[in-house]
Amino acid sequence: MSEFLIISGLSGAGRSQAANTFEDLGWFVIDNLPPALIAKVAELVQNPGSETERVALAMGTGAYLDDLTPALDHLRSTGAKVKVLFLEASDEALLRRYENTRRRHPLADSERVADAIARERAALDEVKAAADVVVDTSDLNVHQLRDRLLELFTAEDESGLQTSVVSFGYKHGLPLDVDLVFDCRFLPNPHWVDDLRPLTGRDAPVREYVLGQAETGEFLRRLDDLLGFLLPNFVKEGKSYLSIAVGCTGGRHRSVVLADEIARLLSARGFRPTVLHRDVDR
Repeated sequence: MSEFLIISGLSGAGRSQAANTFEDLGWFVIDNLPPALIAKVAELVQNPGSETERVALAMGTGAYLDDLTPALDHLRSTGAKVKVLFLEASDEALLRRYENTRRRHPLADSERVADAIARERAALDEVKAAADVVVDTSDLNVHQLRDRLLELFTAEDESGLQTSVVSFGYKHGLPLDVDLVFDCRFLPNPHWVDDLRPLTGRDAPVREYVLGQAETGEFLRRLDDLLGFLLPNFVKEGKSYLSIAVGCTGGRHRSVVLADEIARLLSARGFRPTVLHRDVDR
């Protein structure tokens, strides 16, 4: 069965870098393909005698936004295995990138770049909602983006569901690429304990403090029950990727401890989660 990966997302969020990564992984990559040509590419790949098994299509935007969703629906109707990767980034990150490169946004004719970004974001909402995996590149350089994609697309998981856990600080903004978000600011904050303030959730005294709270144990027990219900149903529905975020105020103490504990719960259920502490060093 042919396998297609559609690389979509906001202009400036890293589509070309992603295309290069998949080319290095041995995928046949076509960059900036108009959606109307997806059906033709699928026909060629699925012809008897074709030796091309994995095709990555990096989809541009421009005048083709309205054509992308129907093209994806048609591709799935052929019986091909189709996954959609959507690359996201904050408005601030996108504006900074366009300022640094001095390139023109593809939708910015006479309007401001910020307005073009907003228009493109709205137009791609449907594609993002249907994506199998969303990656927020706001804080990633090209090397970190490559590592993130390798982590997502080369990992093997017997369950068929790849899982990841990220800790974050609310004061630095919500992650844009997660499925489930849990707020642990109901727990006592180690920041207000003088001896713990300079430490992080990676340090044993902070872990002992957070895990020693009665509310922590109750939260983890209830979350484990929820995961026990959700995970088999996600697998049954064919979901390929599940990202869980847990946040506290600064992303240095409580959320770090709980992210590691959630990863432990996932491991106990047969999954192999990756863990990212996004704001622990801020």
